[in-house]
Amino acid sequence: MLSQQDLKQLAQKGISEAQIEYQLGQFKTGFPFLKLEAAASIERGIVAPNEADRKKYVEAWQQYKAAGKRVVKFVPASGAASRMFKDMFAFVDADYDVPTTDFEKKYFDNIEKFAFYDELDAACKKNEGKGIKALISEGNYKAVAANMLKAEGLNYGQLPKGLLLFHNYPEGPRTPMEEHLVEGALYAASNGEAHVHFTVSHEHMDLFKAKVAQKADVYAKKYGIKYDITFSEQKPSTDTIAANPDGTPFRNSDGTLLFRPGGHGALIENLNEIEADVIFVKNIDNVVPDRLKPETVEWKQIIAGVLVTLQEKAFEYLRLLDTGKYSHEQIEEIIRFVQQDLCCRKSDIKELEDAELVIYLRNKLNRPMRVCGVVKNVGEPGGGPFLTYNQDGTVSLQILESSQIDKSNKEYMEMFTKGTHFNPVDLVCAVKDYKGNAFDLPKYVDPTTGFISQKSKSGKELLALELPGLWNGAMSDWSTIFVEVPLGTFNPVKTVNDLLREQHQ
Repeated sequence: MLSQQDLKQLAQKGISEAQIEYQLGQFKTGFPFLKLEAAASIERGIVAPNEADRKKYVEAWQQYKAAGKRVVKFVPASGAASRMFKDMFAFVDADYDVPTTDFEKKYFDNIEKFAFYDELDAACKKNEGKGIKALISEGNYKAVAANMLKAEGLNYGQLPKGLLLFHNYPEGPRTPMEEHLVEGALYAASNGEAHVHFTVSHEHMDLFKAKVAQKADVYAKKYGIKYDITFSEQKPSTDTIAANPDGTPFRNSDGTLLFRPGGHGALIENLNEIEADVIFVKNIDNVVPDRLKPETVEWKQIIAGVLVTLQEKAFEYLRLLDTGKYSHEQIEEIIRFVQQDLCCRKSDIKELEDAELVIYLRNKLNRPMRVCGVVKNVGEPGGGPFLTYNQDGTVSLQILESSQIDKSNKEYMEMFTKGTHFNPVDLVCAVKDYKGNAFDLPKYVDPTTGFISQKSKSGKELLALELPGLWNGAMSDWSTIFVEVPLGTFNPVKTVNDLLREQHQ
């Protein structure tokens, strides 16, 4: 099935023939739906710390950082902003010339409130000979929208989200990338240094580096720290092959195989290469202006405090198991910790022999750990926290996307639609074992949790393979803890008009 030319193409990407055969097999067999026990809730699986606990966790985090640990803030930032402007692209191509939909009216009625207004006004003057107000007064709305989207203007239709102007300040507007640098200084700096890592797409790398070169010193001076800012790209070896509807390889017009990026799950490889004790993970567009940052900063420290407190306990138990000298009561205590604090249960645990029990407990204690902030469900699209059955028969906490749930199962769909909480991608991860060695993160991926989506290329239908998502199946075999965080810490920007929300003004 694969020609010499195909094998050469695979070698260039660092993909083996076996991987391709496996992926093509997945198109034929599909992926199993996950078996659910319940949606996670405050009653079961989600921690809601009281005021005293919150204070204790912030202190635990401060102490951890003071001990000279290496902390990194990891920001997936490769997404292009084109989806943010879907409605405005439609307006430019529409057969009418004045704002007609509610979205279009809202955009133009509030255009002066956008942080990019001055730059857009300058682009209009340069390209049209008139500013925004003059163009709008003569009914030339489309010229304004086109100057925002097109390459000869601001090029916002093609730029990555991380480099758009989001928030206004007296000293000038800021991009999300800059807001993440500020956040890094406020809760992730240790030893006077903030390590921030962005994953970016190849075509935007130079733009990101230029913006960092221009801005990093400004924030370093402002917060009295040094920055270590690094970048990586999604690896070509994590691309997945596209297939025709019949499951055979999809080919480009020149006969070469078509590969597509494997989704954010591919970033587990990038995360695996980060040298750190603790890594914060947060999406590029979930940022707020400085006036709202204190709440975010406090809760980041709280979830990090939960992480390092639980990790220290797990390490203590592992060292105890290493000695071989432990009482029945101590084993019972470890079981309670795994079941209650790490929320991982095994129904037949009582049937295990002593030696098997110790192996089981060691496996559950000695693995990567993550604490995920979850917010009350307010109807935003995306995944939610669940208790699910794992390959080894245990039940533990997982973040699920709707694609992983059997839509024909009424009980499961009810769990999904009536779930009380939502996953805003607010993670803090511990990635080293109790001896200080880094875990090999790809070993903890559940390969059966990918999914297949339908796309098209040059008018031809194709099937695309998404790898297990970064915070879904790629972290399936991690210890997972959910902590309820305030809705104020979750302010994503999915459309340009989201920037008009009070939180972004």
